[in-house]
Amino acid sequence: MDLAMTGKKAIVTGASEGIGKAITRAFAHEGVDVAICARRPGPLEATAAEIAKETGRKIIAIPADLTKPADAENFIKKAHAALGRIDILVNNAGSSPGGVLERLSENDWARSLQLKFMGYVRCMKHVLPIMQKQKKGRVVNLIGNDGVKYSYWEIAPGAANAAGQNLTLSLASQYGKDNISFVAVNPGPVRTERWTGLVNAMSRDMKISFEEADKLAPASIPLGRIAESEEVANLVTYLASDLAFFVNGTMIEIDGGQDKVLMDRMRDR
Repeated sequence: MDLAMTGKKAIVTGASEGIGKAITRAFAHEGVDVAICARRPGPLEATAAEIAKETGRKIIAIPADLTKPADAENFIKKAHAALGRIDILVNNAGSSPGGVLERLSENDWARSLQLKFMGYVRCMKHVLPIMQKQKKGRVVNLIGNDGVKYSYWEIAPGAANAAGQNLTLSLASQYGKDNISFVAVNPGPVRTERWTGLVNAMSRDMKISFEEADKLAPASIPLGRIAESEEVANLVTYLASDLAFFVNGTMIEIDGGQDKVLMDRMRDR
């Protein structure tokens, strides 16, 4: 299937590694020029150089900490100047600390909301006026299935994700008249560079071995494994294309059919 994306201009946040890097690579292979951001300049620039060499597309690395309003505004301004237009925004930056209530600090809660939610808000605030002037735009928000399931160990991600999901659907009703469409993608567990750290934290909080903790997520998924970054990237690339533009104001889960209550039941045993 030809996604007809050649020549499109996109922004992907949190793209130095993991899902964001996979999305950037998938976009570039479809002929898209991409501006990417992350907090660490070294890995970000290495990713940009790697994908540009591999695909021949323009990949622009702009370091930014999206917990800082000025960084978010600067990133969008520089990306727009370098690309000339912004057809697609993929909000992906940010992770949220897992943990039980008694272990989560005030800083953990603030960090979760500042990056995973407010980082998205800040980017959209500066991108949407550009898309309005262009009379078209596509926003894909990578959020997470924690926002639509309950889990006592993922209450901070759940809160941030639910806020992002509500915001995405709300903005779809506001900006449809400007020919801007929105979709939320909700991955379940994904094998990224962060996975080992998450399993270690689960092992600590649940007082089980690392090996036991590492089996919890796959055991809750009928397909018997967690997702790969490329699988999420393939879905996002299709949704970002004009072929899926009419998929607006909705959410799509990519979690292998994860049982939304099984993981908590297994943790409680």
